[in-house]
Amino acid sequence: MSDNKAEAWLAQRPEIDSIFACVCDLNGTMRGKRVPVDQVSKVVEGGLRMPLSIVGMDIWGEDVENSELVFETGDSDGLCDFTGRPLMPITWTSRPTALAMLWMRQEDGTPFPGDPRRALARVAEQYKKRGLTPVVATELEFYLVDPSEDHPQAPCSPVTGKRLDSDGALSLDELQHFDEFLNEVYDACELQGIPADAAISENGAGQFEINMRHVADPLRAADDAVLFKRLVRGIARKHGFAATFMAKPYGDLSGSGFHVHFSLVDEDGVNVFDNGGDEGTPLMLNAVAGLLATMQQNTLTFAPHENSYRRLLPGAHAPTNVAWGYENRTAAIRIPGGAPKARRIEHRVAGADANPYLVLASILGGALLGIERDMQPAAPITGDAYSMKLDNLPLDWATAIDAFRKGPDVPEIFSRRLQTMLVECKMQELRKFARHVTNFEYDSYLEVV
Repeated sequence: MSDNKAEAWLAQRPEIDSIFACVCDLNGTMRGKRVPVDQVSKVVEGGLRMPLSIVGMDIWGEDVENSELVFETGDSDGLCDFTGRPLMPITWTSRPTALAMLWMRQEDGTPFPGDPRRALARVAEQYKKRGLTPVVATELEFYLVDPSEDHPQAPCSPVTGKRLDSDGALSLDELQHFDEFLNEVYDACELQGIPADAAISENGAGQFEINMRHVADPLRAADDAVLFKRLVRGIARKHGFAATFMAKPYGDLSGSGFHVHFSLVDEDGVNVFDNGGDEGTPLMLNAVAGLLATMQQNTLTFAPHENSYRRLLPGAHAPTNVAWGYENRTAAIRIPGGAPKARRIEHRVAGADANPYLVLASILGGALLGIERDMQPAAPITGDAYSMKLDNLPLDWATAIDAFRKGPDVPEIFSRRLQTMLVECKMQELRKFARHVTNFEYDSYLEVV
């Protein structure tokens, strides 16, 4: 969107008087500035400046201690480039506003390698050099909860006024009870150019999943996921709920996943995973092998928080092992059935709490390594992956951080700068969690041990 187009867009919407100019940090949180509309040219022409450290803040919005971005450089600014996605209306705030998506570059004009969107762009460019384009679709699960409670509880039905108290997988009644909320979500997606597709009621009380249609642009797919999460939270508040993308908000209910489907098309638009049958091409198997080889190293990007590891438990509808299979939802990598022309890979590890840019960079980057190295996967599994003796994903946060820090393939996918930033950020968060004692610990130990 050029300066002239942005000004014309705003001229048609005189009710909008401010713009949220945002970048996405390592945790998938959008951070930035609210600026008046008369500064739109500054926003779209790369004139805004923000500290480079803003993309490396921890989950509480605090600088990472001893980060070279903060002290060694004097917390220097970077330049904020407009990503090119048109300005988007925000309809759920008290006054209509607009949102501009930005990403960071350094003072010398080069892309800032610690920006998660730049990391995905780097992987996408490598595919482009090979004459391939990833075609990506995402599935995001979330819970609606009652915001009046200190701890999450299922919301009350807008129709009956009763609190949801049972699982409602694929429940049409639950979808209809929340149709005003869902209708506004779909309307907002249309206004922001987000290709929302099917919505379903999921396994947990108040849990929903909305799928996105396939797009031949991984950056666009990640943008869509980031924007979707933000609009769902905003619209939920407008309707008297809260929405959470925590991986496991309830210990005894299903977690929320972020499943990614992708195929690769060549310059003629041909799906290079399609061999006319169910098994897929040798190149698809190379991609699967790369995903398996890098999965443990990159688990931190799929499960970036303390709570993430409550979801990755055996039998909890989330993968725990490094495995793949055809039409097998217990495996981390699933090859869905269906028409050969739609042959694709489904990656099922990431939680809904993950940063979409880092998730797609890990998945597409790992697949590309498998293709470039002509890697071959182990045999596909059949049956229950949870009951098999297979290599485990990291079982806890600290192990995942260490695996990402030491992973030999991580620098092949991510810049050293981003690798260091993510490790330092997560170590700071881990230390803070370690200093907090939970109520459950008091109940279990205080007057017993």
